[in-house]
Amino acid sequence: MAKILLLDGNSLSFRAFYAMPPLKNKKGLYTNSVYGFTLMLDKLLLDLNPDYALVAFDKGKSTFRHKSYENYKGTRSKTPDELIEQFGYVRELLDSYGIKYEEHDEYEADDIIGSYAKQAELLGHEVIIVTGDKDLTQLATDKITIYYTKKGVTDIDYYTPKFIYEKYGLSPLQIIDMKGLMGDKSDNIPGIEGVGEKTAIKLLKEYETVENVLDNISNISGKKLKERLESGKDDALISKKLATIFTEVPLDNDVLSLTFEENIDKKIQLFEKLEFTSFLKKLESNKDKKGLDINIVLASDKTEINLEDSSIHLECFTDDYHNSDILNIAVYSDNKVYIFSEQDFFANKYIVEFLNSDKSKNIYDIKKVSYIAKRYSLEIQGYVFDAKIANYLIDVNISDNFSKIVNHYLGEHISSDEDIYGKGAKRSIPEIELVNKYIAEVAYLNFKLKTILEEAMKERDVFELYKNIELPIARVLMNMEYEGICVNRDTLSEISTDLDDRINNLEQEIFSLSGTEFNISSPKQLGIVLFEKLGLPAVKKTKTGYSTSVEVLEFLENKHPIIPLIMEYRTITKLNSTYAKGLVKDITSSGKIHTRYEQTLAATGRLSSINPNLQNIPIRLEEGRKIRKAFVPSSEDNVILGIDYSQIELRVLSHIAEDEVMIEAFNNDEDIHTKTASQVNGVLLDEVSDAMRREAKAVNFGIVYGISDFGLSNNLGISRKRAKEFIDKYLATFSGVQKYMDNIVQFAKDHEYVKTLFNRRRYLPEINAKNKLIFNLNSRIAMNTPIQGTAADIIKIAMINVFDYLQNNNLRAKLLLQVHDELIFDVHKDDVKKLEEVVKNIMENAANLKVKLKADSSVGNNWYEAK
Repeated sequence: MAKILLLDGNSLSFRAFYAMPPLKNKKGLYTNSVYGFTLMLDKLLLDLNPDYALVAFDKGKSTFRHKSYENYKGTRSKTPDELIEQFGYVRELLDSYGIKYEEHDEYEADDIIGSYAKQAELLGHEVIIVTGDKDLTQLATDKITIYYTKKGVTDIDYYTPKFIYEKYGLSPLQIIDMKGLMGDKSDNIPGIEGVGEKTAIKLLKEYETVENVLDNISNISGKKLKERLESGKDDALISKKLATIFTEVPLDNDVLSLTFEENIDKKIQLFEKLEFTSFLKKLESNKDKKGLDINIVLASDKTEINLEDSSIHLECFTDDYHNSDILNIAVYSDNKVYIFSEQDFFANKYIVEFLNSDKSKNIYDIKKVSYIAKRYSLEIQGYVFDAKIANYLIDVNISDNFSKIVNHYLGEHISSDEDIYGKGAKRSIPEIELVNKYIAEVAYLNFKLKTILEEAMKERDVFELYKNIELPIARVLMNMEYEGICVNRDTLSEISTDLDDRINNLEQEIFSLSGTEFNISSPKQLGIVLFEKLGLPAVKKTKTGYSTSVEVLEFLENKHPIIPLIMEYRTITKLNSTYAKGLVKDITSSGKIHTRYEQTLAATGRLSSINPNLQNIPIRLEEGRKIRKAFVPSSEDNVILGIDYSQIELRVLSHIAEDEVMIEAFNNDEDIHTKTASQVNGVLLDEVSDAMRREAKAVNFGIVYGISDFGLSNNLGISRKRAKEFIDKYLATFSGVQKYMDNIVQFAKDHEYVKTLFNRRRYLPEINAKNKLIFNLNSRIAMNTPIQGTAADIIKIAMINVFDYLQNNNLRAKLLLQVHDELIFDVHKDDVKKLEEVVKNIMENAANLKVKLKADSSVGNNWYEAK
């Protein structure tokens, strides 16, 4: 069975034009639509690997539909000149890819696509249609899937018969009938006046087709609806005809003639003309690789190997390298790839000497390889190039999946991890020859990435960030992961027993208030109790019944005493299952939990803890804080030391915004929230009430997240008028903050990225979007990223310096965990004062800001007591 890719050329050109910023080349030619189209096309070819492809275009304004209905598409606005001038280049682009395109006088692109799709389906092939036009969803079958681009160039819904049924309760063909009844404003299809989507769906669920609806008007309830259906009969029938895709267009090609082969020279000429630098780099790299045969050598612990200019890749069966099988290790050197077993690799004297040396190395995912090396008492020394980290710093929006990295920078197509091993329950290890071939390709392509990515890091001014922060922090994180933290099973068991008792008590209270017993964890049963039995207002409905989401329960919180109990029940049951009971499975035979830190995940540069996530243990509830009691020191002679930054993001904000009022408050060790409340409300510090301070705290922490008067009023339970007044006064008082927010959004619009004090960049390709919601979201990201990202960079610097100190001094202490702004240590009682003093000093001097950084410390016999 072959795979056929059919693209709606006009629709995708429009999508790309409005999704991308208004790019131009030096001659003033607009290129944003072509650029976005290229991005989409590359991604589709990489992800889908189709056997055949075609792009369909609308040729002109007069088609058979215009003859049936003169005003068809009559309300469409004129196509922008900036887009029209790019249509020819989109066709040139397709020529360079070797992809055929087709257009007809009498028919639309939809009809051409529909005709090819049906032809391919009859031959038993799989068809994927990519469009921004929902009309094509009527073609969905078991063999035809419609990729509908919702917004931008990557946000896609996959329309299958199942998806359409779940979304509308209709079959794909009934989409035509739905349009017949409700019309389509974008195409000026009239439909029946006053009939919307909801009514159309309801009618079609009962009568199936437009014709049946019109035949049964007398049986339909509602006088007005009957009148509308009666007077709109002709419009409904012509609308259905207009919405129906014609699938018997006299096509220019047979579907099996739609093979394609790229023309590299044509691509280069076009990309040079359009000044698509990133695409050119991929092509040049791809040309370099042509014709090179990778010679695979099965190596042993005795194999002599030159590692001066090499690339190393260690292959695990799963991402969890703490516990995963190590399949093999590939080393690219001198146009050969040497395949080692784990044991032979770490026993080979040439490799051991190289890893121990100060020589430059190229190792993909250095944290993973260092972790495995540590099992063999081996510390990898010297500068290491790691493409995974480099890609993250160059543009966090690019996936850290190796096949995606390779395609983006080299233009190469390599099998993905899922292609080799499968997915989910079907994941398995294939024949070792296939694994070896795959990891040989990874090692070779990783070698090719080095020069390109190092140059890209230097070009984007993040190479120093790589060398001084991200590479050293990988070593620190590896050692923290390897060390782990001791966890007391008995304490978790006791906490779980207490939580079970609380859950049972909550159940009885809820049953008493509801007058019935039911499954509280079932949204369906809970919805029936709340909205039918107790008569509470149904805020929102889903396809399966009443919504009982957090937002709905928060809205109902003051309307019945049962609601707070249900909210608490959910919190306690999750706490019990995820942590009190859930953490037990993660405790190793040595009594420790070894969390894993994701270094290349968060766009702001923050670290994420996974398997298990120890950063998200809830601490607002006392029951959540008690979970930390189970985290204990490694011996009775040790204690847990916790040191965390005080209000680091606000301190960073005051520095970046250069706000004198904030800077003065921090440098005078004043309570910033009390100071804010005093300034905004015009009262003395000792006249600030708890309510005033609470308002100030909410705005201080929310302002650079784009908090609105609506959001603040909800958070604090105050009127929107009061919330707006407070925000306005706040911005007038802290004028530097307002200036910062205005300036950083403008910078983002001009450059399409923002950066931290340490040059970490976050690209915002949609900051210039015309859609207000998208623009506002990107503006909030632009305001927040420099603050949160700089704070993340600072704590990484502190961690590196603390780790180096512990390595070079004789303190009996280990850095165990990082939880956002807090560091957790296991330290001998006799060394705790010294460590506390040293770490606070390091943390408070990790960055040179206009405000003092402040770190607070606490000590205890477990993590709970150390906070």
